[in-house]
Amino acid sequence: MSNPTSMLEDQKEFWNRVADEKEFTTPFRLEIFNQYIPLSAKILDFGCGYGRTLFKLYQAGYTNALGIDLSENMIARGKSIHPYLNLSKFAGETLPFEDNSFDAIIGLAIFTCIPVTSKQSHAMSELYRILKPGGYIYLNDFLLMEDERNLTRYEKFQKKYQSYGVFELPSGGIFRHHSLEYFTKLVGQFSPIITSTEIFKTMNGNQTKGIFFLGQKPH
Repeated sequence: MSNPTSMLEDQKEFWNRVADEKEFTTPFRLEIFNQYIPLSAKILDFGCGYGRTLFKLYQAGYTNALGIDLSENMIARGKSIHPYLNLSKFAGETLPFEDNSFDAIIGLAIFTCIPVTSKQSHAMSELYRILKPGGYIYLNDFLLMEDERNLTRYEKFQKKYQSYGVFELPSGGIFRHHSLEYFTKLVGQFSPIITSTEIFKTMNGNQTKGIFFLGQKPH
């Protein structure tokens, strides 16, 4: 299997290279988010990219939201478009926040960008750690597909990455689609509020199965 540390560097290099051209498309349902999280809440957008979700929060009147991302070029793009947003680069390992720091955490299509199971588990543990008891986590991500194109690439890269659903794009970048059972286990520490399967459009314009999860950290 590829070295997880070098894979992380490869991912950062990929996102830096495409930072100015990719448009993220997985939906953020502000009307649902707003039902549970007040405007004064302290919010983290984990893997914020160029800040498209933070901009929606800003427009809606949220005043204490910040975003972090692995790619310095994504952060630079976000700051150039929205200089009033709080965007920062982070190293991609332990999060630079104290325990119980946030009222809500958002992660849109972020675990598809973390292909290694151990890295996913570490990231979820970190999110759990920094979320306050009673705080909310809002996630969406990609599920396994059953079309020939995806089945072919799942099988092609399964041996290399020792995980079914991981694949490489010809342009670079390593991604992962998840079974519903696996994703449910990944978020198992949180009390589910909403779990729904949907159809998303990828950043490359393809239709794919997705999952939307809203959960709460137990008090």
